[in-house]
Amino acid sequence: MSGSAPGAAEMRALVREIPDFPRPGINFKDITPLLADAGALAQAVRALADLARPLEVDCVVAAEARGFLLGPAVALALGAGFALARKPGKLPYETISAEYLLEYGTDTLELHTDAVAAGKRVLVHDDLLATGGTAAALCELVESLGGVIAGCGFLVELEFLDGRARLEPHEVHALLSYSS
Repeated sequence: MSGSAPGAAEMRALVREIPDFPRPGINFKDITPLLADAGALAQAVRALADLARPLEVDCVVAAEARGFLLGPAVALALGAGFALARKPGKLPYETISAEYLLEYGTDTLELHTDAVAAGKRVLVHDDLLATGGTAAALCELVESLGGVIAGCGFLVELEFLDGRARLEPHEVHALLSYSS
């Protein structure tokens, strides 16, 4: 499921493009102006929750740091719990981990072993879908704990990087999509 929620044009206007960040050739989509606008922030949370509501999720899982920006708010709007995935060594309890490829390297995420109960329906959330590495790692972590991926939701999708294909067969939705 993808597409535009009402007000997508207004939200898109608040996403600033920063050329050559974090390295030459990358045009970074900066969502901080959208987050700074109370109306756009509320609209983004509502629209993300509306897209996920039919999935009947028990929990939203997101990775640090930018997944933490909207993930808990979406979970609250859905009446669901929130589980956080962090870089190695940041979580205090027993963890499982998954390594994944980024556009410019590799990284690892950890999740508490009790973050998702077996059979629970989970929405994997992040602010941005690029190559799909982070979201695929989150899916791997959730499924290794016996959770069920109900879907994956993003504020922004960079369609030209084909991250959606990496998340198949999971349902994917994004509020704002960019083809270049």
